[in-house]
Amino acid sequence: MAEFNDHVELTTDENAGTGYFSEADRLAFNHAFETGRLDRNKLASLLAEVEAGVVHPVEVSAAEGKKSKLFFNTEALRIYNDDVLTTSCLEENSIDLIVTSPPYNVDIQYSSHDDKSNYNDYLTFTRSWLTKCYNLAKADGRFCLNIPLDKNKGGQQSVYADITTIAKEVGWQYQSTIVWNEGNISRRTAWGSWMSASAPYVIAPVEMVVVFYKHNWKKAGGSRVSDITKQEFLDWTNGVWTFNGESKKRIGHPAPFPLELPRRCIKLFSYVDDVVLDPFLGSGSTLVACARNSRRGVGIEIDEAYCALAEKRVLDEGRISQSPLDFAFVERETLQQDERRER
Repeated sequence: MAEFNDHVELTTDENAGTGYFSEADRLAFNHAFETGRLDRNKLASLLAEVEAGVVHPVEVSAAEGKKSKLFFNTEALRIYNDDVLTTSCLEENSIDLIVTSPPYNVDIQYSSHDDKSNYNDYLTFTRSWLTKCYNLAKADGRFCLNIPLDKNKGGQQSVYADITTIAKEVGWQYQSTIVWNEGNISRRTAWGSWMSASAPYVIAPVEMVVVFYKHNWKKAGGSRVSDITKQEFLDWTNGVWTFNGESKKRIGHPAPFPLELPRRCIKLFSYVDDVVLDPFLGSGSTLVACARNSRRGVGIEIDEAYCALAEKRVLDEGRISQSPLDFAFVERETLQQDERRER
């Protein structure tokens, strides 16, 4: 079996001289391992083929590396610069808890998303990503979805009712709704007809956190270790949560949600070491909460600049250091040890 080092001398059919793995090839293989797309059996097969001259190492590594959209990786946290609708970075039936706040379609100025579409198109988009998340969740997987109660920008719409209905149509089972009282009434500017019955607007200074599950509400797997305190449990099982929203200016993102929201969802609805997904990672609050509360976190974010922001927040606020595993070398060494034992 060939040694998988920075440079490996191999004879190939394409090159009668010497073939080698460059540093770029090594990194591509590492990315393939980090995203779970290359297991040790496949590595053994690929190295055997390269040694036999069946494939060229550069072709192999380039193909594997192209599939990876991994932006940031530690032993417990990952950020993918990808689109949740089309991503293939995650296996189906692999997520314990999803916590997210999707685009609200209220013309927020994101870098890589049009947040002002026709409402029917917005609901079609919503159905697509809700279906994707449903497929990624385990049978006892849970889903905490932060959405507005309604909206008046661009016309009155019952956002909470419409999205909840769609979620149930794609298969999610409804469990409960938490009312998040973020106390933003002071920012209100839309009154409709001022001090007149002509056409007044009634706006509630709250958002909703809808709690769904896939098939089974009772958790059947995981570590079975809960880290929620008695007082937290008593307070958070009250369906009205009161805490402030997050500052756009402080975070550097047009629509961040506060760390307190994913923290509560994670501690109340998941075990220690569960896998938590945020398919619209944004500024990274969910992964910061995972880092602080001993959960494995995965974030998907379509905008590269927001991926960088989330990475910075995880490193600055998550109380961790970046120490990605060199998966390719770990797997190679394990493979060689197994072969020695077999001999």
